[in-house]
Amino acid sequence: MGTISENIRHYLDLIPKNVKVVAVSKTKPNVDILEAYNQGQRIFGENKVQDLTQKAEVLPKDIVWHFIGHLQTNKVKYIAPFVSLLHAVDSFKLLKEVNKQAKKNDRKISCLLQFHIATEDSKFGLNMEEAVSILSDVRFEELKNIEIIGVMGMATYTDDEKTIRAEFAKLVSFFNDLKKAFFQEQKSFKEISMGMSGDYQIAIEEGSTMVRIGSSIFGARNY
Repeated sequence: MGTISENIRHYLDLIPKNVKVVAVSKTKPNVDILEAYNQGQRIFGENKVQDLTQKAEVLPKDIVWHFIGHLQTNKVKYIAPFVSLLHAVDSFKLLKEVNKQAKKNDRKISCLLQFHIATEDSKFGLNMEEAVSILSDVRFEELKNIEIIGVMGMATYTDDEKTIRAEFAKLVSFFNDLKKAFFQEQKSFKEISMGMSGDYQIAIEEGSTMVRIGSSIFGARNY
């Protein structure tokens, strides 16, 4: 492990320009975020609402904040004024609340639909049927203050490359099916958020447009 500056430069140089690097800064102090920021990194990912609001208040205003964790509906209002992208939307109820809070702040909030692609039993993530049901719901049409711009998924935590590759390929096929069925006319529906420190290279090979890298930039998490 190098310094944060060296690590972030390494990834910004290494990762193709068409793939966005989300620096996962959860549990990290502002000084660490600023070190990455000073190397040109602008997108940071947080998974706790309280941490995110505190950081957004004091850190540079041109930082693009992504919320990457599971978001509770009652917490949406705190980040609605400034958050750029929600990575893990997995219910109509959440979309409705995000829309409501975005409207109050007179803005449109971008969202990714989270799919459950791993073999592990995760509590979160849609299957294709559920996603189709949300997108074909007449009430979805009324949500003018949100924009679905793509999909997100996490592969099984394993060393078996074949499994990881197959799961990422599954997410890409979900993306393609949704694009064809619901988003053909929408240019902004183009993001596939998949891949983390351990498997981002496979994710990029399989078609990821956005990778979430934390520990390889900032070192082990602080709890």
